[in-house]
Amino acid sequence: MMDATFPDPAGLYPMPDQPSVMFLRNLPGLPARIEVGEFTYYDDPAGPEAFLANVRYHFDFRGDRLVIGRYCALATGVVFVMNGGNHRTAGISTYPFPIFERWRGRWAGEFDFPTRGDTVVGNDVWMGHDALVMPGVTIGDGAILATRSVVTSDVPPYAVVGGNPARVIRMRFDETTVERLVRIAWWDWPAERVSRAIPLISQADVDALEAFAGSAE
Repeated sequence: MMDATFPDPAGLYPMPDQPSVMFLRNLPGLPARIEVGEFTYYDDPAGPEAFLANVRYHFDFRGDRLVIGRYCALATGVVFVMNGGNHRTAGISTYPFPIFERWRGRWAGEFDFPTRGDTVVGNDVWMGHDALVMPGVTIGDGAILATRSVVTSDVPPYAVVGGNPARVIRMRFDETTVERLVRIAWWDWPAERVSRAIPLISQADVDALEAFAGSAE
């Protein structure tokens, strides 16, 4: 039975008095190639539906996915640039002629645009206002993207990054602690257990969280 104090993971608006906040997993019209974990939210005063417009150049012919984990917090204006925004640079022109129907079929491999694969955001990631993520980037669990970061390369778990291009400003925990936290993976627990563990998850006592993880609780 779901803890009555825990938000409904199937609901749209976890804060009834704040219609700017929505659990993205339940956003109407979310394409199949965008996968979002439970309890991840987007906050935008223009309405959380604006998120779809912030996933740019996500064309079916590219086939890439945007995968976002559980318990992530996305601030207003977070943008994902997908592989459909890539142009060829080796030729004389960078103009994407084949995307227009009347210019298709003129040479073999005309849709062979550069690609970096899927864009993957881990769990418990905080993405600041106007952060921009480029195609094919992987952002590790527990990472923080500073406001207006331009993320062009992979972000390690529990790193704080910022700037253009984004660089690691600091690590939130030492390497051993990061390994322990990734192993604990509290975000994979049933929601009811997470609810009971919130006092531990919200503090910095990794020993206590690890003990709880190994208990029969």
